[in-house]
Amino acid sequence: MNIFQIYQKKIFDHLIKEKNKNLIDFPDTLKNIGTELPPKGQKADISCNAAMILAKFNKKSPLELGLELKENLLKSFSEFENIEVAKQGFLNISFKKIFWKDFLDNVIFLKSSFGSNKTREKKYNLEFVSANPTGPLHVGHCRGAILGDTISNLLKFNGHKVINEYYVNDYGTQIQNFVKSVYFRILEITTNKKFPNEEDLYPGNYIIDIAKKIIHEKKIKDFNDFNLINKKLTLDALKHSMTIIKNNLKILGIKHDIFVNESELIKNNFVQKTVEELKSNKFVYEGYLEPPKGELNKSWKRRKQLLFNSKKFGDDSDRALKKEDGTWTYFASDIAYHAHKVQRNFDVLINILGADHAGYIKRITSATSAVSKEKTNLICKVSQLVKLYKNGKPFKMSKRKGDYVTVEDLVSEVGKDSVRFMMLSRSNDTELVFDFEKVTEKSKDNPVFYVQYAFARINSIFNSIKLNLDSEIRVKNNDFLINDYEVQILKKMSEWPKCVDLSASRLEPHRIPFYLYELVTLFHSYWNLGKEKKEFRFVSENLNSSRLIILQALSIVIKNGMSILGVNTPSSM
Repeated sequence: MNIFQIYQKKIFDHLIKEKNKNLIDFPDTLKNIGTELPPKGQKADISCNAAMILAKFNKKSPLELGLELKENLLKSFSEFENIEVAKQGFLNISFKKIFWKDFLDNVIFLKSSFGSNKTREKKYNLEFVSANPTGPLHVGHCRGAILGDTISNLLKFNGHKVINEYYVNDYGTQIQNFVKSVYFRILEITTNKKFPNEEDLYPGNYIIDIAKKIIHEKKIKDFNDFNLINKKLTLDALKHSMTIIKNNLKILGIKHDIFVNESELIKNNFVQKTVEELKSNKFVYEGYLEPPKGELNKSWKRRKQLLFNSKKFGDDSDRALKKEDGTWTYFASDIAYHAHKVQRNFDVLINILGADHAGYIKRITSATSAVSKEKTNLICKVSQLVKLYKNGKPFKMSKRKGDYVTVEDLVSEVGKDSVRFMMLSRSNDTELVFDFEKVTEKSKDNPVFYVQYAFARINSIFNSIKLNLDSEIRVKNNDFLINDYEVQILKKMSEWPKCVDLSASRLEPHRIPFYLYELVTLFHSYWNLGKEKKEFRFVSENLNSSRLIILQALSIVIKNGMSILGVNTPSSM
């Protein structure tokens, strides 16, 4: 129930009728009449720009036409209490209080689906995390993982089908170095051979844990010759590494539907087939690339390469598909992977990328356009860096698992709910400061606590009168009584569907934590009025049915919002 969309349509339909009566004039193609939030300081509930938009078509000033529309609308809409006309022609509309009873009835009827903006169902493929399977997830992965999972929740809340996908980059030099690291740790354990001090190897203690598990499983009997056991050791090492990653995701409350392995695409010749398809469409050719910007001529050799015509689809330059040794580039595998997605007939593809992949967007969107013949839309969202602070200073935790702060470390320090909420508290394209003191204190300055505390307070009110939070509460129209503070809360609740709509259409879930914080701030402020004025105290003698259904509806909005964020709403704190 998006009241802004509802009244945009109702007012526009009304104006069409007035036009058909020759009482007002505007073009048939006009579509920019809308309803929005009123300006700050304005007591109205919604604001409509009709008079401003239509003034020139009717050869009247916006104020003059606004006054005429005011009289007309008040006669036609019985739920309108008053309309204030601004000089610019905005119609600032206030509802009668009984309107809010109907609104509350609707919220309570819809419950867990209130705020959902269901349109035509689409099928989404949402790829996120996709960290190299060489060790535990770190804080940078954490933000992207939560962003992807929340976007998935948001799309599902709006009735879409979403496949959460993880692309396992289990092919190439990094994987070889990872497997060698495991091998050398196995030798260290079994023969006391010192682990090599080589830059490309992985030194973290988690490598020792993987090595011990492989030794314990006894699937490989002899570790003397690396080349003989390389294939089997690679499979076992990757299996254990992916188990670590899946457990890290589980700690965050995240589960993927499907894992696609790069090695399988290469093994099944999918990369070769994709490149051949691109060749047949004349998107691949043999040619020469310009030297990379800023690179010395001495360190770069001009050579003939197999190239993808990426510039044809909006990229800055064409891209190499094969390395000097004849193996596929990472980009070639990525093209094949996106061709694999396209073949599965999704309406929309979404990739959540780390900050270091921002420069990769043009080439992969170009590739997707090519393999889909420009029929599949790929949206890339970049998750920027996270900076950890404690006591006002940059903070680094234990490096037991490698030279970075892991997801496991972070969650064990502050809890899943705080991590998820705070990782979503800023737009994904801006750096985020994660302050340990802020997310652990029990105050207004800790947004996740403040929102959860509001839900717990509402539960405590219902518990005090021995009533379940989901109990049916009946209020007759004549008995519906609300004060101005409650109207402010209701107005904010009415914005929830609009918040969901914007968050989903722009794939910007950070809007939800902001909205929830503003909503509960109104509630906590209302609660605090009771410290000075007895009539505002939430005690049994003041708990009329009108106030109870407001609290009930408020709990629904909080729970729906926190559910999308993947954050709990405890009944007591």
